[in-house]
Amino acid sequence: MPPPADIVKVAIEWPGAFPKLMEIDQKKPLSAIIKEVCEGWSLGSHETYALQIADATNFYITEKNRNDIKNGSILRLTTSPYQTALQLHERIQSSSMDAKLESLKDLANASRDITFAQEFINLDGISLLTQMVESGTERYQKLQKIMKPCFGDLLSFTLTAFVELMDHGIVSWDTFSVAFIKKIASFVNKTAMDTAVLQRSLAILESMVLNSQDLYHKVAQEITIGQLIPHLQGTDQDIQTYTIAVINALFLKAPEEKRQEMAHILAQKQLRSIILTNVIRSPTPINDEMAHQLYVLQVLNFNLLEDRMMTKMDPQDQAQRDIIFELRRIAFDVESEPNNGGSIEKRKSMYTRDYKKLGFINHVNPAVDFTQIPPGMLALDNMLYFAKHHQDAYIRIVLENSSREDKHECPFGRSSIELTKMLCEILKVGELPSENCHDFHPMFFTHERSFVEFFCICIQLLNKTWKEMRATSEDFNKVMQVVREQIMRALSVKPNSLDQFKSRLQNLSYTEILKIRQSERMNQEDFQSRPILELREKIQPEIMELIKQQRLNRLCEGTCFRKISSRRRQDKFWYCRLSPNHKVLHYGDLEESPQGEVPHDSLQDKLPVADIKAVITGKDCPHMKEKGALKQNKEVLELAFSVLYESDEYLNFIAPDKHEYCVWTDGLNALLGKEMTSDYTKTDMDTLLSMEMKLRLLDLENIQIPEAPPPIPKEPSNYDFVYDCN
Repeated sequence: MPPPADIVKVAIEWPGAFPKLMEIDQKKPLSAIIKEVCEGWSLGSHETYALQIADATNFYITEKNRNDIKNGSILRLTTSPYQTALQLHERIQSSSMDAKLESLKDLANASRDITFAQEFINLDGISLLTQMVESGTERYQKLQKIMKPCFGDLLSFTLTAFVELMDHGIVSWDTFSVAFIKKIASFVNKTAMDTAVLQRSLAILESMVLNSQDLYHKVAQEITIGQLIPHLQGTDQDIQTYTIAVINALFLKAPEEKRQEMAHILAQKQLRSIILTNVIRSPTPINDEMAHQLYVLQVLNFNLLEDRMMTKMDPQDQAQRDIIFELRRIAFDVESEPNNGGSIEKRKSMYTRDYKKLGFINHVNPAVDFTQIPPGMLALDNMLYFAKHHQDAYIRIVLENSSREDKHECPFGRSSIELTKMLCEILKVGELPSENCHDFHPMFFTHERSFVEFFCICIQLLNKTWKEMRATSEDFNKVMQVVREQIMRALSVKPNSLDQFKSRLQNLSYTEILKIRQSERMNQEDFQSRPILELREKIQPEIMELIKQQRLNRLCEGTCFRKISSRRRQDKFWYCRLSPNHKVLHYGDLEESPQGEVPHDSLQDKLPVADIKAVITGKDCPHMKEKGALKQNKEVLELAFSVLYESDEYLNFIAPDKHEYCVWTDGLNALLGKEMTSDYTKTDMDTLLSMEMKLRLLDLENIQIPEAPPPIPKEPSNYDFVYDCN
């Protein structure tokens, strides 16, 4: 007979004693269970004790998380969070350097637990740590010559404990003094500083900037880009990552009017070329966190274009109109005619003729073409840059199209405006960076004016594709669709430079795009005749079963999930996998990201599949309803899912990417006997079904399949031809 659901069998450890096997009644108050355990070892004052999970996390058991205790768990009897916090609060103020070092190390480890953190913060522990950093640094520095390793460790553990405590979101960042900010900034500004101290200091500055507009101004006064640049020129990728994260945070929180100024400073300090040389082209492979920070920097740089993209041209502004005159002058090598040179009507006629050749929609007043937002004035900026910096190509395009018949000319003006709008859509100009995206393009770090150079390559591609398609003005939208496909396919291979991007486009001619489309159509061929449809329906359940088995096999392999909070970079992981018999989900916390599969026995927690009630996705998940920075993030919402079990208990997930999200939601739905509805399942079904259909119809190649089965012949007049075996 199975034990009652409220009874959990565990082992409890106590230093110096033999572990005790116990049955815990989850209906009893936790204090009564602790009292019973203490009495078993003849320990008085049970209220000063608590239970912990006996693993690397050492998290305290509370009334809130006690349901996480599973059969077979190993617990540890230890001092209560309040007593531990009180002891550490006293010990970190010890006059003995060794005792102080050991206690700060313990504090850094204990602070990861929110129950302990709350007690330590209630003792004004944060203020104590900030005072130690502010006033104790001078004393530490005097000892540095004698005890250099000790100094680095002492400060490192102090800052680590501070970061861990602040990560719980209990204390507001606005409470810190200017003196503390100056001290943290001084650790970053020094050229020779302990790596761990530098890393924690950068993390603290990033959090200050992101979590408080007031602190942004204070940090911006203490830290300059010039002081951060040297940290990018080292070889430690973690330090480089934190440094770029601080630059991104300063960029993101800067008032709009200061962002252009900051971008100018970044250009002066050659940030782009330093990142290109020391990070992107470094022999060290770029990890996910660095890729994310480079993506954020790329997005923030492109977002500087938003102001021009959303600015309409003022047809009455002479300075803006002069830009259009300059385009005309460069194209046709004409100088501005003096006022008395010919009649006004004649000059207007000449301008209209030239503006038509330049491909503007409004031949009389081309300024009207730039009143559409997006792309607004950004399109005109791109055209002027192309005309000035790629003059030969510009003149060739304009003159080539001037000599064609009207219906076959590729309108340069209209094309440039639509292309600029398309590139802004592709690069998502004006959108905030996504929380989980790593999609940076190395080629955009190879040129100071990467966007406009990108435009110059693409406008030449557009003209080339127009000629290859023998397009007319009616085909304009079709040409733009082909150009978009060419650009997207070239970007998908992540070229390392603009020249590589250009070479890739050379191989993606219109003819090649047609071949690719034809190939994809053949791969996804969907015959509509009734026999084929019936065959598809017959095969579909087999394919769906195959997909289901694949999903369950992937769940058995398991996935590493990142624990994400308002501070993104915590490097805290947990792993979840399905047992081979598909009966139990094993999960548990990890110290670091695993290199391969994590064995079942190292995952302490279990959830029987039979206890799962439902799978919840998106904004309905409880961890997406909580207050925090993740609440508003669309990308995170699309990767979030939760498993509901028992009555009100949830196991919450944020998938590392869309692929893993589809695998896990499909697999969990399959376990519950529900339909697998993800986009990934649909894609797999289409691919596998198409392959299976082609294999089965291989012998019918070039044979016409009739829409209806052949008619059944009439019955014969007699059955004399039938042979009776009996």
